[in-house]
Amino acid sequence: MARSVSGSLAGVGMTSQRTRGRMIERLREQGIADEDVLAAIAAVPRHVFVEEALASRAYEDTALPLGFAQTISQPYVVARMIEVLRAGRAALGRTLEIGAGSGYQAAVLAQLTDEVYAIERIGPLLARARVNLRAIGEQKVRLKHADGQLGLPEAAPFDTIVVAAASARVPPLLTQQLALNGRLILPLGTVSQQLALIERRADAWVETRLDAVRFVPLRSGVE
Repeated sequence: MARSVSGSLAGVGMTSQRTRGRMIERLREQGIADEDVLAAIAAVPRHVFVEEALASRAYEDTALPLGFAQTISQPYVVARMIEVLRAGRAALGRTLEIGAGSGYQAAVLAQLTDEVYAIERIGPLLARARVNLRAIGEQKVRLKHADGQLGLPEAAPFDTIVVAAASARVPPLLTQQLALNGRLILPLGTVSQQLALIERRADAWVETRLDAVRFVPLRSGVE
């Protein structure tokens, strides 16, 4: 079950628990039905993970800029991706996130599993994620500055892989690091993007196309 973040991180005004609760109700209205996912979203103070000037907009259901041509994902999309990954499974298991950004989605994932590895290719963003995760007392997320398309072979195989940037195709090294019966979700496409769920079965790979989305592109290398 999700853990709650308490104390001074609860926020006031537009970052208050009441405002956060309204966001959760909107997610329910949009069709998110997994109560554990909703509890995980509610437990993480999103305003900690956005620019201070945008804190009053933290609980709007929209992506927000982080700098470096990157964004913090829309809460609905974060909830939708995790709900799809959890559907019909007892747990997320060992989880890899590609594109940690400011650390928000990794913090949500950490409410739902004990092993979260997150890769970010932009050094200053990774440093910000470390500060943010430390601020909320989240110690389960292991961060690495690396090219996400290469995955994290030293920690593989993963039961769950979440890619928070769009790719024209599924990076082959990520599928190779997926455990048997594991699931990978990512936005596929360039101008037009769709969430794609990739499942590794004993005798086949199964791909399911889902919602239309809009993510920043998945890039190679590090900065």
